[in-house]
Amino acid sequence: MTDVIIVGGGIAGLAAAWELVASGRTPLVLERRARPGGVILTEHVDGFVIDAGPDALLIQKPAAIALCRELGLSDRLVPTLRPRTAFVVKHGRLVPLPEASVLGIPTKMRPFATTPLFSWGAKVRMLMETVIPRGPGGDESIGSFMRRRFGDEMVTWLAEPLLAGIHAGDVERLSMPTLFPRLVLAEQATGSVLRSLRSMQAPPAPDGAFLSLPGGIGEMVEALVARLPDGTVRCDALVSALAHEGQYRVMLASGETLEASAVMLTTPGWATAPLLEPVDGRAADLCREIRSVSSATVVFAVQRARVSHPLTGSGFVVPRPERRTLMAASFVSSKWPGRAPQGFVLLRGFVGGAGDPHVLERSDEEIAEAAWEELSMRLGIQGSPTLTRVYRWAHATPQHEVGHQARIAELDARLAGLPGLFLTGSSYRGSGIPDVIADARLVATRAAAFVEQR
Repeated sequence: MTDVIIVGGGIAGLAAAWELVASGRTPLVLERRARPGGVILTEHVDGFVIDAGPDALLIQKPAAIALCRELGLSDRLVPTLRPRTAFVVKHGRLVPLPEASVLGIPTKMRPFATTPLFSWGAKVRMLMETVIPRGPGGDESIGSFMRRRFGDEMVTWLAEPLLAGIHAGDVERLSMPTLFPRLVLAEQATGSVLRSLRSMQAPPAPDGAFLSLPGGIGEMVEALVARLPDGTVRCDALVSALAHEGQYRVMLASGETLEASAVMLTTPGWATAPLLEPVDGRAADLCREIRSVSSATVVFAVQRARVSHPLTGSGFVVPRPERRTLMAASFVSSKWPGRAPQGFVLLRGFVGGAGDPHVLERSDEEIAEAAWEELSMRLGIQGSPTLTRVYRWAHATPQHEVGHQARIAELDARLAGLPGLFLTGSSYRGSGIPDVIADARLVATRAAAFVEQR
């Protein structure tokens, strides 16, 4: 008998299943695709290890690292290669971020004073941040917060391509306290973000900020599926409807109907809304209000001798005034060990997002051609790539915009009146892998407790 049906076999659904099994429950994960993992996808092609989606686990947020340890993967975790320099495109050049930056905010004077990333007027304005009064609190956009604290150039050359770029979103719409609460708390603690960050500054971690796995992040998905009891994960199982009649009834597109005491929906807001509609119309509306944007990842392999740029670093971001096609690019084989055969490099470009909402209307060939033209120009690459891959991510990146926290609070209140129905996933309480894993496991403990009470 199934205790909890989990709709969605991405990392949220798999982590929830792992937690439920540990609690002695019997979950069933239903995934509409032919494979589990969601946006986590790793391919091995001709000696190249290609992460099509996320490629790193943030050390500062330990939930993903802890799960890897539970899965017996701790000995396989590897740090990023040195140097870990990230670049920003300005006036056609790749300008390194100042050393000792926290989310792009410089915390040491000398690297900040010498960087060509900002004008002298902007540097003076940014240093004045220590005397700018605290804001009124409450929700505001990343652009509003960073402009208020540091001025316009900080928004143009750092906040927009880096902070908003992480989420492929609009810097004037994404919620600062939702996505970067650390900086908001820093302002509230001392009245100054710079002062707080400097006081909290610790020596650089020897392993850097991120870890990965030699076989790509897909190793974590493979290990999860392998360690779950047989039959826990069902692929090609599209859920078409949900009903609550004492038990929860889950209807599949195949015509099959399943029942369980509890249901966990780990799907994106746009996919969750039609399932909630017959159960709670207002909850469905709230899910529809959570926007998602589409993007594509374009991967190229090329002979090292054809690339004039030294590729000493992790990659670059492209601010809007400099943008052609790419939002950002990463030097995969300079970032992680073992990702490309000897004599080759592996590069990834990112296109689409809020600034290019129609990206997936173009063909793979058109996307790859435009990305390659820009990448080869910026890195001085001669000739053509030896390998090209385009990965499409339709409506895969949720936008936690201003008002998101209030929306989730109302959604949670609605769910409180629907015992046995639970929501988790990247659309709701955190979009990075560690946040998603942490929330999925927390919500799974609540689902396990509900089943136990029943």
